[in-house]
Amino acid sequence: MGFPRFRSKRAAWSCRFTTGAFGLTEQDRRHVRLPRIGVVRTHESTRKLARHVERGTARIRSATVSFRRGRWQVSFSVEITKADPAPATRGGTVGVDLGVKSLAVLSTGEVIANPKHLEAAQRELRRLQRRAARQQGPDPRTGRKASNRWRKAQARIAQLHTAIANARTDGLHQLSTRLVDEFDTIVLEDLHVAGMVRNRQLARAVSGVGMGELRRQVTYKAAWSDRELIVADRWYPSSKTCSDCHAVKATLRLSARVFTCEHCGHSADRDLNAARNLANLAETAGCTSSQSCGATENEPAGNPRKTSLAGTGYRHGKTAPTGAAKAA
Repeated sequence: MGFPRFRSKRAAWSCRFTTGAFGLTEQDRRHVRLPRIGVVRTHESTRKLARHVERGTARIRSATVSFRRGRWQVSFSVEITKADPAPATRGGTVGVDLGVKSLAVLSTGEVIANPKHLEAAQRELRRLQRRAARQQGPDPRTGRKASNRWRKAQARIAQLHTAIANARTDGLHQLSTRLVDEFDTIVLEDLHVAGMVRNRQLARAVSGVGMGELRRQVTYKAAWSDRELIVADRWYPSSKTCSDCHAVKATLRLSARVFTCEHCGHSADRDLNAARNLANLAETAGCTSSQSCGATENEPAGNPRKTSLAGTGYRHGKTAPTGAAKAA
């Protein structure tokens, strides 16, 4: 096994049991058995897993106990025999454009509103955090221990964050399940969420949407239901491309919510235009679910006012133009 690898104190508390007496109990569907701990009551019912175990179509391999958002959770790794789901009615292709103003805009014209669970709970969250700031917290430098009121305030904050995360996850599960059930081909964007969060003005709004979680759910649900998932290339200009004549704009401000083509005069909502471009991307020759898809090469007009040679040299991997004067 090698030398023990120590984990950080900030990592989630968890342990996995692969041997010993663990699994479901026979007395009811509200208790599980863990090694060295014994029988523990659960908040959720285990009847679905128990029915598979009784029929002999499932076998519990391991149990993982973790502490998340103020609650102890146990998850079982199960080897289960499931029949392939029957293919649903063919619903065609849909392009999904994710955003902050709206959770998602489909190429069919439907707009999925953004519930903004985090924004709705900001008032209560600020009140609880102000209460916790007035309590006596722990101080490792002086050895001061936290007061009971501080612990209760932190528990209330964790409880509120748990409710927000659960509501967000439930909404994303409903959307991803609906997309997989109604359409045969789903086209998503390869968004750089980590880079979007670096914008301080949009960080909280982007984090509250859960774009990466939605893509993760659609990925494994599409594999389960034998659906085709296409991920557009990260640099594919879905918002700058006209969905009618496929002309690409050089620049498009984020504040411009209506796309107007300068070539054909086509005008449409910015997000709807991007969703239609993603849906059209599925018809591109040679585009499969195993690879990212590209589009018409975007050739920006550039900035004619920039005349300096900044960005050239060995540090940027570029060389200055031949005959260019050196900067003073």
